[in-house]
Amino acid sequence: MREALDRGWRVIGTGLSFATFGVGGVLLWLIWFPLLGLAVRDRARRTRLARRSVHHAFGLFIEWMRLLGVLDYRIEGRERLDRHGLLILANHPTLLDVVFLVSLVPEADCVVRSGLARNPFTRGPIRATDYLCNDSGAGLVEDCIASVKSGSNLIIFPEGTRTPVDGPMRLQRGAANIAARGPCDITPVLIRCEPRSLTKGLPWWRVPPRRMQYTIRIGQDIPVAPFLAAAGGEAGLAARRITDHLHRHFSYGDAGAAEAADDASSERLPQSG
Repeated sequence: MREALDRGWRVIGTGLSFATFGVGGVLLWLIWFPLLGLAVRDRARRTRLARRSVHHAFGLFIEWMRLLGVLDYRIEGRERLDRHGLLILANHPTLLDVVFLVSLVPEADCVVRSGLARNPFTRGPIRATDYLCNDSGAGLVEDCIASVKSGSNLIIFPEGTRTPVDGPMRLQRGAANIAARGPCDITPVLIRCEPRSLTKGLPWWRVPPRRMQYTIRIGQDIPVAPFLAAAGGEAGLAARRITDHLHRHFSYGDAGAAEAADDASSERLPQSG
């Protein structure tokens, strides 16, 4: 009986959480961002303040879900995000991943799906923060590189969508192309959620047997120079190898990353004969 009541409450708490998120997005769009536009005429400063506003709003939302008993979380290596000009690449197991990461990075830039820019609950924050949309075509890679080089911390999910609950992780090569062509070293973020919930293929009301436990681990930077060297300076080939490295890192954690690093090192050794 106690487990049934707990699970029932978490269904209510999850629904209440998303209702709060929707109302908050509309209020930011209709009230806060227009006021910010009137008070701050400089566009760059207004964008920074809008991004910081979303950062604080997302932090409050995560704490709201924690207080409701829907989730708990642990952050490892958070101090590695206290820098500028980072290319932050993360896996994408759940609906809350971007919310967590933006709550950890005060003035983050993001690459978001173009559909979110048309969603009434999210288009206000996306327009005010000047986030990059993934429908920008060939110019998106250059825009992303420019964002990082300007000192912004850019968040990208190389999968492009959430990892399906019953399928393998598939990484697109766009994020690795940004790293290779920048060149920009990568700050990897490994996100785990146990039990799995809010993932692709599962409706939000199908809550797990116990509250979700998130572990978000910010890893050591991955330098791209060794991949470029192994590829003879050819960015396209380097991007493929970076994608393979990221796939192992996100799939197997530090062990997979170490194996991929060993492979990259062996590829740089001169061949006999």
